[in-house]
Amino acid sequence: MSMHANDWVEVRSKQEILQTLDKNGRLDGMPFMPQMFEYCGKRFKVYKSAHKACDPIYTGTSRSLANAVHLSLRCDGQAYGGCQAGCCLFWKEAWLKPVCDDGARISASHNEARLNERPASCGACTERDVWKATRCNGGLGEPDDDTQFVCQNTQLPEFTKPLPWWNPAQYVKDYVSGNVTLVELMRGGIYVLFGRRFGTKFPVIRRIYNGFQRLTGGVPSPVRFGTIPVGQPQPTANLNLQPGDLVRVKSHDEILATLDTRNRNRGLFFDVEMVPYCGGVYRVVTQVQKFIDEKTGRMKSLKTPAVILEDVACRSRFSGCRMFCPRGLYAWWREVWLERVEETGKPGAADISGASSRLEAHSKLETVQVAD
Repeated sequence: MSMHANDWVEVRSKQEILQTLDKNGRLDGMPFMPQMFEYCGKRFKVYKSAHKACDPIYTGTSRSLANAVHLSLRCDGQAYGGCQAGCCLFWKEAWLKPVCDDGARISASHNEARLNERPASCGACTERDVWKATRCNGGLGEPDDDTQFVCQNTQLPEFTKPLPWWNPAQYVKDYVSGNVTLVELMRGGIYVLFGRRFGTKFPVIRRIYNGFQRLTGGVPSPVRFGTIPVGQPQPTANLNLQPGDLVRVKSHDEILATLDTRNRNRGLFFDVEMVPYCGGVYRVVTQVQKFIDEKTGRMKSLKTPAVILEDVACRSRFSGCRMFCPRGLYAWWREVWLERVEETGKPGAADISGASSRLEAHSKLETVQVAD
C-alpha cells in the first residue's frame, strides 16, 4: 500500500485515466464510472484505504483488493438510472497523484514513480466507452425495466478475492493504513470473541462482556431481535421527511418493537451497525425509493420509502465476518424508526450538539451499518 488514510491526492486528468482503462472502461476488473470524470484535476484527502470490502452479492463477507482507496466521494446515480444508494466510490491508485499536506505535488518519489507506471490498456478507451460500459448491452439510450446496469458495486466480486475473517494480515493493514486505531482494533477483537461468537451462545459471557463495556465506557452488544412473528403486520409511519429535516433516531428498544424476529420491518433489515446511532439527532440527506440490485443489475423500488441521514453510515464494528470494512455504506432508515425534532433558536444547535457528542463518544470505542 502506498496511500493511507488522510493522505492528500490529486485525481489525474481524463486522458491519463483513459490510458489505464481497457475497452470496457476497467482497470484490473474495476470499472471507472462516468461521474468520476468530474473530479479530474481536483484534490482530496484519502478517507480510507480500500484494501478490502464486503461482498454485497453473495456472502456478505470480506474480500480483498489491491492498490485502491476511498475519497469520501459517493456515486450520484445519474449514470445509473437515478439510483439513490449513494455508494462510496473506489479509486485505483493509478488514477491518483499524491500531494503534500501543503498541496504541493509530490515528485521524484517512489510512490510517484510507481503511479507513473500505469498499466498498459487492452485497447484505446474513450469516454464514450466508459458510458457504454454502464449497461450490460452497451447501449446509451434511456433505461427501461429490462436495463441491466454495470457499476463498481455490481462488479465487486470480479475485481476482489475472498478474504477469510481470520486472516490476520488484513487487520495489520487496517492499522498500518490508518483505517483504524489500535484501540479500535483491540475492541473489535474483544467484541468478536466475547460479545458475538461466544456471547451469543453463552449468556453468562455476554453479561460479562456487557459489564466490561459499561466499566470502560463502551456500548453493550447490539445483537438483539424483534418480537413480531414473521408474516405478521409491522408498524409504519409517514413523517413526509424531506432533505434538511432534523430527526432523532428512536431508542433501540423502541425500534425492536417495530421489527419481526428476523430484525426486519416490511423487508428492510435493521442492522447491528445502526444501533450506535440510536438516540442521536441527524439531518435527512435524501429519500431512498429506487436502487440497483447488485446481483441482477436491474433497478428495484422500495414499496415503503426509506431515508438516508447525514454522516450515518456503516463503520463495520459489529459484523464478525467483515470487521472494519471501509466502504461506509449508508444506513437506510424507516420513518417509523425516527421522530421529528423541532428546531428552535439557531437551527438545531442544541440537538445537533448533543448528537455529535454521543456519536463522538461511540466512535472513540468504535461503531456502526450494512446487513449481517
